[in-house]
Amino acid sequence: MQEYYTLKVVGLERKLPICKIDEETSIAAFIMFSDTELTVRCAEELARRVPDFDVIVTAESKGIPLAYEMAKIMKKEYMVARKHAKLYMLAPVEVRVKSISTKSVQSLCLDLRDMEKLDGKKILIVDDVISTGGSLNAIKDLLEQTGGTVVGQAAALAEGDAIGRRDIIYLAELPIIKNKK
Repeated sequence: MQEYYTLKVVGLERKLPICKIDEETSIAAFIMFSDTELTVRCAEELARRVPDFDVIVTAESKGIPLAYEMAKIMKKEYMVARKHAKLYMLAPVEVRVKSISTKSVQSLCLDLRDMEKLDGKKILIVDDVISTGGSLNAIKDLLEQTGGTVVGQAAALAEGDAIGRRDIIYLAELPIIKNKK
């Protein structure tokens, strides 16, 4: 029988399936895709809490709905650091990242033309969940090459190591679950 974790955030309640990531550890799977109500409410609340910025940058893919909705609400631009270089990228700049929710090392990349657009801009990094900080750090490494300044980091949820970090704006916490032996 599937086990669930009950998440309460922005006045909403969701039952998240608990997923085993290795023999010792499980996580509550938080997916914003298809949950418009939750995405909009989280975006509205984060928009009230974040510092002034010029552009949002998020990692492909689960942070995209939240970044898009925040950009729409705040009338700002957003960019997506893609998982792989795309054909339209004339000069992709790439960093490597290992996330808690993926089994292998991945890439994040922006085209040099997009990176040039960030020069001199105040950048807000947005994601759905921040846990180990691996994806967040990879985006920051990528953005260090732009001439822009990261002015904030925001997520709907903090999980594990990210809980209690003062440099991240988040709305609720997700536990890392130790499996019974």
